[in-house]
Amino acid sequence: IGGLITQYAFSQSNFPIESDVSISDGPYITQNNDMLDVTWVCKGQYKASSVSIASLPYSFSDCGLTAQIDNLIPPLQKVTYVGEFKVAALSDLHGQYDLMLKLLKNNKIIDSKSNWNFGKNHLVINGDVFDRGDKVTEILWFLYTLEQQAIAAGGDLHLVLGNHEVMVLNNNLKYLHQKYLRTAELLDKPFVDLFSSHSILGAWLRSKNLLVQVNDSVFVHGGFHPALVDMKFNLLAINSIFKENLVEDELEAPRVGFAKYLHKSDGPIWYRGYFKRLRATAAEIDSLVAHFNVKRIVVGHTSHNKVESRYGGKVIGIDTSIKRGLSGEILFIDGSNIWRGGVNGETLSIEYKP
Repeated sequence: IGGLITQYAFSQSNFPIESDVSISDGPYITQNNDMLDVTWVCKGQYKASSVSIASLPYSFSDCGLTAQIDNLIPPLQKVTYVGEFKVAALSDLHGQYDLMLKLLKNNKIIDSKSNWNFGKNHLVINGDVFDRGDKVTEILWFLYTLEQQAIAAGGDLHLVLGNHEVMVLNNNLKYLHQKYLRTAELLDKPFVDLFSSHSILGAWLRSKNLLVQVNDSVFVHGGFHPALVDMKFNLLAINSIFKENLVEDELEAPRVGFAKYLHKSDGPIWYRGYFKRLRATAAEIDSLVAHFNVKRIVVGHTSHNKVESRYGGKVIGIDTSIKRGLSGEILFIDGSNIWRGGVNGETLSIEYKP
């Protein structure tokens, strides 16, 4: 690990860590037969404990770090959800835990104690919790708990996979904050092992979808290349094939064919063709929404200063540069009503651009 730390400490010098004593991170919890092994870092010091699975639910709290585990089975992930409820969506949190909480509280999605306050409505996180910022673990445990609260209230929370989740699970740590490389060294494990399939968060992430359709909107991190229309795969097939080939080191053979295509630059976690590169035509977008039988495609991945509409509202970009830690927005959809929620909870209109 030491060589890896040295390599990335140089390349990630824009993410300074003053000293080990400034590092608190975790917990990382792994199932080991009938026990849960719990490790974390508190002010630069390695900590560990274990708890019997029979004692669930389990609450962890130490050094300002928290986690709550009620059971070990991740909630069922459907691809399509239909109902009379509002949908809120935001994307590309990139470790900006405090800004995320501010957005969710001011827009009444969580209450003052950070508990679910959105009733039977749905919240979508459109990928990229990992990398860049230094409070990734806090966001993951928060969403893990909030999802359970949402379901208990009759609503739901959907975390769809972004390219940065997929990168980390496949041990591509190019954009990882230096704090986490040091955490891995202090815990004496490669960082990717902290999210193994035997870990609580690792198993939870592996259960997540590439995409989700909520009423007449489909949410995906990067976007759908127009070529997918000619390939004739529906949303369920795209999601299943992607997830079945999620972590290449866990496969019996390397990805091939359509599975390989989905993980490449024109695949749904990387595609930027609604805003950059060879921009999709209006006719191609019409074909995409018709093929998937939706009204709009909601994407993150490509950064903007606010929620952006393209193609007359058939594409909406919700990566509002939260990764910078300064501001951000939330998209709201309630039937035919669509608006932006500002960082202070203000209601803002959307400009429909071609």
